[in-house]
Amino acid sequence: MASVDIKYINPVIKATLTVLDMLGMTGGKYGPPSLSDMKFPDNAFLIQVGVTGGMKGQFILGFTEQKAKETASVMMMGMPVEELDAMACSALGELGNMIMGNTSTIFSTMNIVFDITPPLSMHGYDLKLQADTTAIKIPILINDTEHLSVYICIHEN
Repeated sequence: MASVDIKYINPVIKATLTVLDMLGMTGGKYGPPSLSDMKFPDNAFLIQVGVTGGMKGQFILGFTEQKAKETASVMMMGMPVEELDAMACSALGELGNMIMGNTSTIFSTMNIVFDITPPLSMHGYDLKLQADTTAIKIPILINDTEHLSVYICIHEN
């Protein structure tokens, strides 16, 4: 299994925190990166965005169901979100597009160009994902509470 080069981590963190700040989710910072087995035993909501081109693999945003609902509400201008229906999932998919679009812009300044795939969302208990690279998990904190985690599963082409 290939491992993730450290140069891919900071642009993803920067893009994620920038987008969350633009949405009014201020006070964002990141926790220590770690390796992940990508097992999600609790009720999780995941957004997967694939990348091709200068790098290949997947970026995954992982939320608890409650944090996904809170984030979808922010994306929908404060509309209460009681369930992760098609509209809420679409809003969260757009969050994935926004973060990966910003990430792509940062990488382009490093002469790394890639394309992103449309986001895919997954929701449920006991999810287990498998990638052909080691997954790096980066917790994203809002006001010192973990809000989501970013999983980086990529390698350079």
